Amino acid sequence: MTKILLINAGSSSLKWQLVNMPAEHVIASGQVERLNLPGTIVKVKVGKKKTKEVVETLDEMTAIDRVLKRLITVGGVETLDEVEAVGHRVVAGGTLFKGPVKLIPSRISQLKELGELAPLHNPLEIKCIELLAQRLSGVPQYAVFDSAYFHSLPEKTAIYGIPYEWTKKYQIRRYGEHGISHQYLANRAAEMLNQPLEGLNLITMHLGSGASITAVKDGQPFDTSMGLTPVTGVMMGTRSGDVDPTLVPYLMKRLELETPEVVLQELNASSGLLGVSGVSSDMRDLHEAAKSNQRAKLALDMFVTQIVKLVGGYYTEMGGADALVFAGGIGEKDPVIRQRVIEGLSILGIKIDTALNKAGNTGSLETEDSRSKILLIPTNEELAMARGVQQLMDEVK
Repeated sequence: MTKILLINAGSSSLKWQLVNMPAEHVIASGQVERLNLPGTIVKVKVGKKKTKEVVETLDEMTAIDRVLKRLITVGGVETLDEVEAVGHRVVAGGTLFKGPVKLIPSRISQLKELGELAPLHNPLEIKCIELLAQRLSGVPQYAVFDSAYFHSLPEKTAIYGIPYEWTKKYQIRRYGEHGISHQYLANRAAEMLNQPLEGLNLITMHLGSGASITAVKDGQPFDTSMGLTPVTGVMMGTRSGDVDPTLVPYLMKRLELETPEVVLQELNASSGLLGVSGVSSDMRDLHEAAKSNQRAKLALDMFVTQIVKLVGGYYTEMGGADALVFAGGIGEKDPVIRQRVIEGLSILGIKIDTALNKAGNTGSLETEDSRSKILLIPTNEELAMARGVQQLMDEVK
């Protein structure tokens, strides 16, 4: 058995698991929520034992140190020497990385060069890699890429309406993100529907602080909302989602800027739910604020509207969908957003069972006469990552 520590650093949370492979037995797991916000929540689960603490504001680096400390004190391991490999979720692999890789200095350098494809993620993930190289010296580390799942997108949905020479010369295309999650969700949906994945049309919604939607046609990724970078698609916690590209030079002129970095930083870190509401990037805060704050209500309305628009488009693009899948922190835990999204799609004959939705249990949420299934599936990126790391380790043996 090999104990693999899996690190999934996102824009507002850090999830982790310690897994015994190849048995796929989770020894310990946890999540650090509300990163870089007051009242960071640290959750740990070992067997049936769960702990939860609310602490001072943690960033990603201090969160990892807290995770390593809790891993020992709660009982996941007696010593960190028991960790034999570390797997990292890395968002953008560009065209360089089309599958999991062992991290060596040259590959880490290549990842640094891809930072502009995922400015909120890749630099952070490299910091996590470098920190864990210090904390767990000598332990091999591996990267599993979100973008790898979307390398097979058909060209008609993968590229932009720009000069084709630019597309090829500069490798400009829709790379997509959350691919680890979308691939897991598609496979899990096929299992739950008891049908071969190859014959299914699915729309998978990974809705969290980062949000993306993917159309899966005949079991293969067909279209996805995120593009060259993760700032595009649905508006998110702090990311704008789709905007007119001429917004950048327009704001540069109005703000008297000579370079676009300030505008791009604002589109990534100060826009989305936070920028529209002026309250918070956290959905829990917005639901409470929306009771009396019109901007918070507007942010929620925009979020739902944009999801409905994309899902409706993908449904038409594929000629229907066997199932719609909700996942991610919001998709899994927010019945109000699920209800509103499906109500917005009622013209398609998709209907949600209100009682099942409120219960929020994994499984089917649709009514008997719904045209498509509605599945609630907790994503498990860490398990998918563990399988990728294990495969690489087996190849070396």
